[in-house]
Amino acid sequence: MVIPALEALDRLREGNARFVQDRHGSVASARADRREELLDGQAPFAIILGCSDSRVPAEIVFDQGLGDLFVIRVAGNVVAPSQVGSVEFAADVFGTRLVVVLGHSQCGAVVATLDELARPSDSRSPNLQAIVDRIRPAVEELVESDDGSDEASLVERAVRANIRSSADHLRHGSRLLEDLIRDDALLVVGAEYSLETGAVEFFDGIPEAS
Repeated sequence: MVIPALEALDRLREGNARFVQDRHGSVASARADRREELLDGQAPFAIILGCSDSRVPAEIVFDQGLGDLFVIRVAGNVVAPSQVGSVEFAADVFGTRLVVVLGHSQCGAVVATLDELARPSDSRSPNLQAIVDRIRPAVEELVESDDGSDEASLVERAVRANIRSSADHLRHGSRLLEDLIRDDALLVVGAEYSLETGAVEFFDGIPEAS
């Protein structure tokens, strides 16, 4: 059964509210009989492209169980061809209608990028540098216009800019995804998880009616 994007979004909001209130309901969906149900296939109701940070496991912060979410995790929730392909796979094969780019407060990859812009380094490995280079375009303008008086505010704005950039990349970096979005068969939104409160705020690409 294909779940519409807005209904999927509501499920995530409700699950996160349970998580914040410490009243989890997903334990039942991890039982042995649920594992058996999933042997014949899966139908995740949302795709989550999130950061690899150990403090932001999507299934837990959205209080979901086995088979509910198709989760892709990479440092800095950046979008590279493998991430685009993974989203395409879930959207095309499973018919999943909602994609959430989930960043979080105090993101280490974003902070590393801001540090790189302030103090370029040649000691970072090429693989780590590739992550920084994908975040850089989203935050360069913020750094150039920043007066240096409030570092915490710069990080907050950079985290959101990076989330928006990744969501926009998914919306416009794949013919398959573009076609699904055009046909109202896919919704891509951006959200930020607060390490401090546990709450997820959906702030980018949200239809007004939702």
